[in-house]
Amino acid sequence: MRCPEDQWPNEDRVKCIPKIIEFLSYEEPLGIALSAITSACSLLAISVLCIFIRFRDTPLVKANNRSLSYLLLVALLLCFICSFLFIGRPSIITCLIRQAVFGTIFSLCVSCIFAKTITVVIAFSATKPNSSLRKWVGSSVPNSMILTGSSIQSVICVSWVLMYPSSPQLNMKATKGVITVECKESSIAFFYIMLGFLWFLAFLTLLIAFLARNLPDGFNETKFITFSMLVFTSVWISFIPAYVSTKGKFTVAVEIFAILSSSLGLICCIFAPKCHIIILRPHMNTKEYLISKSQIVRKT
Repeated sequence: MRCPEDQWPNEDRVKCIPKIIEFLSYEEPLGIALSAITSACSLLAISVLCIFIRFRDTPLVKANNRSLSYLLLVALLLCFICSFLFIGRPSIITCLIRQAVFGTIFSLCVSCIFAKTITVVIAFSATKPNSSLRKWVGSSVPNSMILTGSSIQSVICVSWVLMYPSSPQLNMKATKGVITVECKESSIAFFYIMLGFLWFLAFLTLLIAFLARNLPDGFNETKFITFSMLVFTSVWISFIPAYVSTKGKFTVAVEIFAILSSSLGLICCIFAPKCHIIILRPHMNTKEYLISKSQIVRKT
């Protein structure tokens, strides 16, 4: 007698026993570790945001558009929090929104970084005599870039959810003797389209930041943006082979790890140097210091 699909024979093959139901839960060590890391990273983003709000009137915070820094920190906080959508037993709601939320928030995050890069380039170029970029100085340009980047990704994600909604399914073939509860992605093509647009934004930001890394400014943020985009692109390029080669709950764990590591790389590369100066070296957080440093860089 053959056992039903949701059961398998015992060691003596005399009766059928239920298969183990598996998903990335909060009770198992892997789920606990990922939850703890997510919570710690979220607290880190909140702490950095509080530091920037507390020292909002200092030259270092105002140097590269503090409103963009606030928005970027909030976006990074949401990136960390969205990892919780991937932990726990998949439900209709979490399966439906988790990939769309992930794609939209990360596009907002990368769009903010792209806008910060363009702001630095325009601000420096506008200081040159007879520069045609002076008319672009202001908040409208970065805001338009953020709105455009996040809107395009939102259209992709909403189309994905409406046309090919994801739903929970019981996978009985991923692991022998185990029933894996997972979200069935009806269209893997939309997933790669979403990642492709995210990579496009990241690569464009990396290219512009790399070309502008040597601009003679007192605190040229594009150097740190270049490093952050290198970390970001490296993580998501290595994500694809790891994602394809894993099965069951470890597939979800790989995506959570990619989300956490890329977000942590962004917040460390962009904001750690600033926090170091604000907290430990306040004498460098003065207008006179930034001006003198800018003059030294221009001479060299």
